[in-house]
Amino acid sequence: HMDKASVEQRALINKLADEFADELNNLGVRVSALENRVGNVKLTGDARVRYRYQKDVKENDNSWDYRVRLRANAMVNDRTKVTYGISTGSKSFAENGKAEDENDIFTDIAKVDYSFGSSKNWNLSVGRTDKYVIGGSKAYGYNYGDVFDRAELSYKGDNFKATAGYGRFKEGGLAGFDYTYKDANDVEHTVSIEGTKTAYGLIEGSFDNGTAIGAYYNTFHADDYNTLVNGSEVDDLWGAYASFNFGKDWNLLANYERVSYENDISTARGKEDSASVWIGRLTYGKASMATPKSWDAWVEYLNAEDGAFIGGSTNSWRWGAMDNLESWGAGIDYTFAKNAQFQVMQSFASKIKDNSNNSSDPEEQTRAQFVFAF
Repeated sequence: HMDKASVEQRALINKLADEFADELNNLGVRVSALENRVGNVKLTGDARVRYRYQKDVKENDNSWDYRVRLRANAMVNDRTKVTYGISTGSKSFAENGKAEDENDIFTDIAKVDYSFGSSKNWNLSVGRTDKYVIGGSKAYGYNYGDVFDRAELSYKGDNFKATAGYGRFKEGGLAGFDYTYKDANDVEHTVSIEGTKTAYGLIEGSFDNGTAIGAYYNTFHADDYNTLVNGSEVDDLWGAYASFNFGKDWNLLANYERVSYENDISTARGKEDSASVWIGRLTYGKASMATPKSWDAWVEYLNAEDGAFIGGSTNSWRWGAMDNLESWGAGIDYTFAKNAQFQVMQSFASKIKDNSNNSSDPEEQTRAQFVFAF
């Protein structure tokens, strides 16, 4: 009799459906179907307090920042969903301005999703998403994983999915402003990508245990064709990944990515027209925000040639110069209470990959953060 429930009763049903989400899922009950019947608008959000440290780069107040995001999800009908969200962005504790002057809250998600087909296995999504990851959700997201305006068509079957889309990057050096950084050899790189757009495609095959293998491709162009890295246009990017689940709690991710340039660029290896990166990550366990005391631990390996990182807003936990680098990393995620998680990451054994100038190896990076969902 949920359709006849009062506002108070619907609120109770929502609360119970959330509290017993894991149990209902184990029983095969579609919680989303219950939510659709008790109300078509749901408000969610998250908050993050973050600490990042690297000697002589991020220290003291500059190491601390926070971010808060709010989302409104509305089911128009059983096939159409509208999502809108706002974000504060990452606000540094090193900023000295008045709080009332920080009027930079922005829309980081505003999209419409429409499912069609007899089994609703086709989806058309138009608008802004807060998390477009080059390579998809199973890939590492080395070059980009942030706000993105696009139109995207995807198909998802039992063991296969395919995605194609076209859009514009909205964050990082790919978002319409110059991005300058120095690599491990103290060579300055400038990325000037004004309104960069990309056409992209992704295919992925999966197995019953969650193992997935995929490949992806992006081609870049700007309205005024000045997509530059060290004086050369970024042409395209392609990659492949394999995410293996084995045993009860183990996952191994292997990701390869290669970026090509229209003309040769100056790198630590000399003049090159392309650069690649290899990434591997081994994870044990799974930290779920809905399950207190759940946890995971991981170790990763990064091997990136000079020129592999094109200056986007990376999906990695790392920051700064991320190419011409060979580095290890490790981390732990622990859900200490429902919807509350602590995460810590640390790099180690980091060194310059092609050290033609005999420069000092980069300082190690430390990151720790509390994440809360509501």
